[in-house]
Parts: sequence; C-alpha cells; structure tokens
Amino acid sequence: MDVSGGSGQPRSGNDEPAEHPAGPTAPATGPADDPGPTPHESPAPRPAASDETAREDRPAESDESGPDGREGRDGDVRDSGDDARDQDTREAATRPSTADTHPASAEHRSLAHSGIAKGEPPQPRPKEPGGGILMGRPFGVPVYVAPSWFLVAALITWVFGGQLDRVLPELGAARYLVSLFFAVAFYASVLVHELAHTVAAIRFKLPVRRIQLQFFGGVSEIEKEAETPGREFVLAFVGPLLSLVLAGLFYLAMKPVEPRSVPGVLLAGLMISNLIVAIFNLLPGLPLDGGRMLRAVVWKITGRPMSGTVAAAWVGRALAVSVLIGLPLLNQSGALGGDGAEVNGMDTVTDALLAAILAAIIWTGAGNSLRMARLREHLPELRARTLTRRAVPVQTDTPLSEALRRANAAGARALVVVDAEGNPLSLVREAAIVGVPEHRRPWVAVSGLAQDLTDGMRVSAELAGEDLLDVLRATPATEYLVIEETGEIYGVLSAADVERAFVKAMARPSV
Repeated sequence: MDVSGGSGQPRSGNDEPAEHPAGPTAPATGPADDPGPTPHESPAPRPAASDETAREDRPAESDESGPDGREGRDGDVRDSGDDARDQDTREAATRPSTADTHPASAEHRSLAHSGIAKGEPPQPRPKEPGGGILMGRPFGVPVYVAPSWFLVAALITWVFGGQLDRVLPELGAARYLVSLFFAVAFYASVLVHELAHTVAAIRFKLPVRRIQLQFFGGVSEIEKEAETPGREFVLAFVGPLLSLVLAGLFYLAMKPVEPRSVPGVLLAGLMISNLIVAIFNLLPGLPLDGGRMLRAVVWKITGRPMSGTVAAAWVGRALAVSVLIGLPLLNQSGALGGDGAEVNGMDTVTDALLAAILAAIIWTGAGNSLRMARLREHLPELRARTLTRRAVPVQTDTPLSEALRRANAAGARALVVVDAEGNPLSLVREAAIVGVPEHRRPWVAVSGLAQDLTDGMRVSAELAGEDLLDVLRATPATEYLVIEETGEIYGVLSAADVERAFVKAMARPSV
C-alpha cells in the first residue's frame, strides 16, 4: 500500500497487477482465495458521515449518487449507462491488491518449562486454547494434560517399578501402583514449577494463555514478552527456584522417615527428580530457563533484546550437541550413579535415544527462540495506517457495477456500505465480488455481498505491532473498518494484507 508523504495517509491504491481467480476482479476487501481470519471485538468511536471522509488525504472517498432506474438486488431495470460502466468495471478489475504479510507465533520450551512468550499471527483462535484434558484453572489460567503425558507416565511407572523391585522386593506387583503415584507426584511438582512462571507473569501483567503438561515436562504459554531485562530474569528464574525449594522440602521430609520404606523411597525420588529439573533448567541456553536468564543478562549489558536472544540461542545449540554426545558417555562411565560395567547394549540404545530426543528439543527450541525474536523485532513495522486500503462508501442498494466504477474512479480498493447519513453498516467482501459474474454485476446490490460490521471489526488507525495483531486475533475477520480517533472512516484493512506484509518484514535480515 502506498503512503502519501505529507499526511501519512495511504494513497489511492496500487497499480501493480495481482492474480485473482477467474475473471476480472474489483477493488478488494480481502483475499479471494484465502478467507483469512474472522473478527475481533474492540470498542471504537462511531464513524461520521461519508461526506466527512471525502478529503483527499484519506482512503475513504465520498459517495456519489447512483444511476436512476435501478432496483434492489435482483431488479430487472438496467440503466442506460450500464454498458459504459461495465466497461469501466472491466478496466477497474485489473488493479487488485499488493501488501504482503504473515505473522507467526512465539514459544519457549524447556524440560519443565517451555514457552515463555507466545505471539501469534492473525488467525482464528478458539475461546478455549485446548491442548488436552482440562484439569483446572489455578489463578484463572487453564491447565491441560496432553495425551503424551500418559505415555511418559506409563514409562516412569515401568522404570521406577523396576527400581522398586530391587529396593523393596516385598511389594510385588503393588510396586507399580507406588510407581504410578510417583509419576503423578512428579508432574505435580512440574506443575508447581510452571505455576511459578505463571504467577510471576501475572504479577508483571503479562497474559498467560495456558499451562500444558506433556511428555518432557510443561509449557507455560505467556503471550507477551517481559518489558525489561530484570523482569525477564525474574520470570525465568522463579521456575527453577521453586523446583529447588521443593527438592529441599522433600529432603527435609525424608529425615524422620525410614529410608527403605515406601514413603522414604518416594520422597527420595521426588527430591532427586526436582533437583534434576532445577539444574537442567538452569543450564544457560535457550529454550531453557537458564537461557532466558542469560538472554536477560546480555540484554541488560547491550541494551538490545535481540543480542541477548542470539547469544542464548547459540549457547542452547551448543548445549544440544553436548547432550547428544555427553549424556550416553556419562551414563556408560557411571558418572550418573549407575554401574558402568553393567551397562548392556539395550541400555546404550535407550540412553542414545533419550539423548537424541532431548538434544532435538533443545536445538529446535533455540531456533524457534531466534525466529520469535526476529518476529517481535519486526512487529512495529505493521501499522494499520500504512496497510489500510482506500475505500469508497456506497449505499445499500448501489449495484455492484456502479460501486466498482466509483472505486476505480477514486483509485480505491475497498467498498464500505453506509446508510443515508453516511454511517458505516458493512464491508463488501472481495471474495464475494469475485464470485459474481461480470454480466450479473449491474443487477446485484452491494448489500448482498457485504459482511455486517461488529464492534470488533472497527480498528483504530493508530494501532501497530503487537497491539494490532491482538485486535485482529480477538475478532477474526477477512476485512476490518479502520477509523480515525474522531470516528471518521479512514479505510479498510484486509487480514491478508497484514499477513503478506508480515512475511515481507520477516524476510528482511535483522539489523
């Protein structure tokens, strides 16, 4: 979308051709081949009459009187000038849209915590985030157990049951019930770790979408990034800190208990597992909590969050390689507490597989953190004002051919249906325009091709970056009415234009 130099308002559209499905198309209000997201609610001032929007520096052009002798949607009367207008329509149809964009989402992962920041593109999002079985809503945040948790619970039950057989052989088959209890208690500890991140995020007024317990621990999906390196450090550190506190509590609880008893073995296992979770997450590489802490330190030193992300992500990748090579070697040497002489071929394969899975999670998490940091760096480039299409207001009974003629004359690429006083009622959808054969357009009223406006489809022209994406996500739609702070119509914003603009921004290298 072109931007005029003086006023900062979009110019009259774009002269570059773009492909559309069959037949010529008219000024667009959304992609013909991509329905895009659907609406979002946000209060907006009441737009003013169309004659107020006719100024030259705004995308919205004033209405013109339509041809005489026309009927509503399927009237049989055709104006004598319709043939000429149809010719204009055919010429107008060769100038569709240009803008390019496509937002993506951010996620941060770790053994017991993955996904501290999550930003997503303007795509339809259900009211409930989902992700497994809903277990509750502590602090108002939904907690889900993913199907993969049942797999890891069964694995823990089997492995811990084998260890119990050596320590407490008298339990017999009941050892597997004890092992299952241990698996549930361990993931309850992981949930406490995640809740620590959640409480800190809520304290810093950062929205938390959900907590999910899954195969390799948990995910806290915090939808915005911390505003300062200090808050980033605290947000990352509280998880491992709570795991260390739990390890200490389980250690203290072990003191009065007989070591070779069921309570003694359970408490010892929970102490060791929480200690491992804390130490592993303190390793200084993304996407682990320690990587977030390293990122915060580099951010504080350099003043640039991107520099911190790059440093912590590359340390995370080095850490992934170290886990892949070092974990099997440490286990075979007995450094992890086992007897290296008794390691057999199956144990070696199991260790290598576990190391490969952990390394893959860390490596991809580090890469995703880099991608998400680049996403956030380019978010401010998405501005509603610069992406808005110039629009022409038309009344409900205006034939489509006449509306397209006016849009072409004004250099506009969108149509807003208004009432007799110029108040906007609905937006004409580009996909609907494309679906009307050219010879039918003089007899089809624009009101039959329009989507009624809701409050969430009214977007301020001042919105930009993450605020703009939040608005589009909350009320998914293919087009939005962009209005000034005074309530005047500024133009129409297409979700497809935002997506394409985002893709173009992401393709540029970071500074």
